[in-house]
Amino acid sequence: MPSYKATLEYLYAQLPMFQRIGPAAYKKDLGNTLALCAHLGNPHRQFRSIHIAGTNGKGSVSHMLAAICQAAGLKTGLYTSPHYKDFRERIKIDGTLIPRQRIVAFVEEHRTAIESIQPSFFEICVAMAFDHFAREKVDIAIVEVGLGGRLDSTNVITPLLSVITNISFDHMNMLGDTLPQIAGEKAGIIKPGIPVVVGETHPESAPVFERTAQEKQAPLTYADRHIRIVPDGATDWTSSDFRVFENKHLLANHLRVEAAGPYLARNLATAIQAWLTLNRSEHPDWLPVAPAKDQVIPLIGTGLHNLRARTRFIGRWQVIGRQPVVLCDSAHNEAGLTTVLGHLEKSTYPQVHLVMGFVNDKSVDGVLKLFPAGARYYFAKANIPRGLDAGSLRDQAAKHGLHGRAYTSVRQALKAARRAAGPDDLILVTGSIFVVAEVLPERQKNSAAQ
Repeated sequence: MPSYKATLEYLYAQLPMFQRIGPAAYKKDLGNTLALCAHLGNPHRQFRSIHIAGTNGKGSVSHMLAAICQAAGLKTGLYTSPHYKDFRERIKIDGTLIPRQRIVAFVEEHRTAIESIQPSFFEICVAMAFDHFAREKVDIAIVEVGLGGRLDSTNVITPLLSVITNISFDHMNMLGDTLPQIAGEKAGIIKPGIPVVVGETHPESAPVFERTAQEKQAPLTYADRHIRIVPDGATDWTSSDFRVFENKHLLANHLRVEAAGPYLARNLATAIQAWLTLNRSEHPDWLPVAPAKDQVIPLIGTGLHNLRARTRFIGRWQVIGRQPVVLCDSAHNEAGLTTVLGHLEKSTYPQVHLVMGFVNDKSVDGVLKLFPAGARYYFAKANIPRGLDAGSLRDQAAKHGLHGRAYTSVRQALKAARRAAGPDDLILVTGSIFVVAEVLPERQKNSAAQ
């Protein structure tokens, strides 16, 4: 039996991987996934699921729903992508990473089929997750779309609920360059008769969702038309308190979420609406241990109070240092960065230091114009083939009045920022999940997952 390291090297070397090479790895049909799942005995049909798509926020909403389901006593699978520090972050059950030996055994057992079907890296990850969830007999799996929706490898499931967080511009070279086109790809996860929750109403995407839902006879709910989230007291870097209203009715007071950030309220509204829709569906026996009616709301608080601990939620608005505060956030497109940087504009830090890097298959002009000219910049290339050269980024940024130095690595850039920053300053590491991944602390060992 090969080692875990050798198995990962095989996966990375033999299979096209979007995380590393970008659009060339994107497969525009579900044929490989269906063939691989058929070979595995169709594990995706052996557990209940919730399917989550969207331009931004789908990872946060996925983790929130997983935490709530865990609090309800459900054995909960969670599939997300990409990973930050460890491949196994993609596949978790009740917060425990898939065991290394399971990955090794999966690849060895099915290597002949893999080499015959020739799936992409993402396609094999999806199949591996479904196989793991089926073997472990999860009560429910929260499945995050990787890219788009209609042609995403995860779109072979028939979930209990479909969720689309929001629509904005990202991956236009693959999903389309207008919001209706992008919405059309996301709407591809809507299934006949299956309820769908859309997080945010947008005049260009709403007609697309409404038309698709009507065609599929799928009950459609917009979270932002029913759920209102109001800050409740002071918010620190690691947790937030809210009051939650549904159609002016107070659902929860002093709801504490183990997370923070300017986008948190919107994602929270989507997750709460999804949970309520699921529990109010016409199928009260949707799970073997569905919560009692009087526990539907309390379970939200129980789950989210320990969100990070329950689900290993990392990389979004995560503080990794104090004096100065070092904040990591993997916002990477115009909508995400607008939210994060808009929050910085309201800050009172003596100086903001920005460690940043991007991938090279997206135009950065649109996002560079969002960054504050008064910050100090530390440009770096993420250690992946898709990383944008730090010198090139520095030169492009200068055209927008953003000045700083280029560094040989993200860690070197962060070290320089720490040296330059005063104890009351703020350092933000952002621009790409791959940039953030390089400075996050190594995860705590979990013996059950080794």
